Amino acid sequence: MKPRKSAFIPVAFLILIFSFAFVFDYQVPLTPKTTRELYLQFCAGCHGQNLERFAARQWVYGSSLKEVSSTIKNGRPAIGMPGYSKAMDDDQIAAMATYMIREVAKVPAIVPSTFNDKDTVKSVNFSFVLKEVVGKNLNIPWGLAFLPNGDMLVTEKAGQLYQVSKGVMTSIEGLPPITVRGQGGLMEVVLHPKFSTNHLIYISYIDGESPGMVNTSVARAELSNGRLLHFKRIFHAMPETNSGVQFGGRMVFDNNGYLFISVGDRGPKEDAQKLTNYNGKIHRIFDDGRIPADNPFVKTPHAIGSIWCYGNRNGEGLYYEKTTGILWENEHGPKGGDELNIIRKGKNYGWPVITFGIDYDGTVITTDTARTGMEQPIYYWTPSIAPSSLAKVTGTLYKGWEGDFLNGSLSFQYLERLIMKGNKVIGHEKLLQKIGRVRNIVQGPDGYLYVAVEKSGKIYKLVPVSK
Repeated sequence: MKPRKSAFIPVAFLILIFSFAFVFDYQVPLTPKTTRELYLQFCAGCHGQNLERFAARQWVYGSSLKEVSSTIKNGRPAIGMPGYSKAMDDDQIAAMATYMIREVAKVPAIVPSTFNDKDTVKSVNFSFVLKEVVGKNLNIPWGLAFLPNGDMLVTEKAGQLYQVSKGVMTSIEGLPPITVRGQGGLMEVVLHPKFSTNHLIYISYIDGESPGMVNTSVARAELSNGRLLHFKRIFHAMPETNSGVQFGGRMVFDNNGYLFISVGDRGPKEDAQKLTNYNGKIHRIFDDGRIPADNPFVKTPHAIGSIWCYGNRNGEGLYYEKTTGILWENEHGPKGGDELNIIRKGKNYGWPVITFGIDYDGTVITTDTARTGMEQPIYYWTPSIAPSSLAKVTGTLYKGWEGDFLNGSLSFQYLERLIMKGNKVIGHEKLLQKIGRVRNIVQGPDGYLYVAVEKSGKIYKLVPVSK
């Protein structure tokens, strides 16, 4: 029998090689990534794995090799496009531009979803079907709210407000001109807690006081016979910028009639840590825009009095739990590090000093995920799913879902259920995969869940089916 060869020699040889590599600062070469691999790493989260989100869109800043290369290298801050000069060299950028020009030309005007909305959807707890509530004439439905008579209010990002009654959609008059830029436009709509007597609604949208400059605003108006009367802006975040990203715009009333508003950092990360501006914060105001005297920073010199908490990158979902008085928020991280938070008075949620994500160009924002004096998320997503909206399931219609959270995924186009035990996430379930970008999920006064989906422009009711 031949003796077994010892493993010591090759192991020792490898140790010797890597020792010399260390001494002479030699780096073992990595296999270079293909253009397709770079696209999937840096671009697919926004543009889709096969560039399908270019469907029916024009090249905003030109389609020549030079123009597309410039966009990739330098970014387009006005529409939220980051630059990748730190992530790719000039040859890689030119190759990426060539690849994108070629592939975009192949994208059809309408990319069909692989999801069939006629199918029965199976959850681990029960099955349900989708009933179409609004199925036409919408591109990006954003906000959903229910009137006492069961009618639905729907905002469309492009600047329209609709009332839906028994499937019939009617445009509501009286909105001012709405600016649409990047991620912003006409956003949330909520009812005053005493709507049945005062008929007041609140909308969030973007506008500005200087040419080309915008930020998040909130206005209230009286809804009367299909018109908005006495439209008045009661909140406008400063400073304004020309950026088209991180507007926030979610709103919710609490049991005491205070209105909470999310405002994103608008791009400059460091603003989220500064109490002297509105950006990267959750705000709390009276229903007429006045500042409550017990807000945490009212007496802090130079601080914005409406700030309730800070260090929030971009709150895309707010949910107030009436039974416990807890305010929940989900927010977009950068590349990774989306968060689910319990929002508490005066607390610092850390962005950008701590985060579980990295920047879009692959660079490290911070090596810290925790620091003393900064709040930790209840749950975080890596990779980022780009969560939108936030609803907690109550009532008895959805057996097994009671107390669980639902939010949409904009990046991966599904509805996510967060399985809760108390205030902890103990599991999750992906539902309606590839239905489209789920922009909103709300539970109506009838106890049913309603989901708004981009591009298809449809709003569905989730209807459980009997076994």
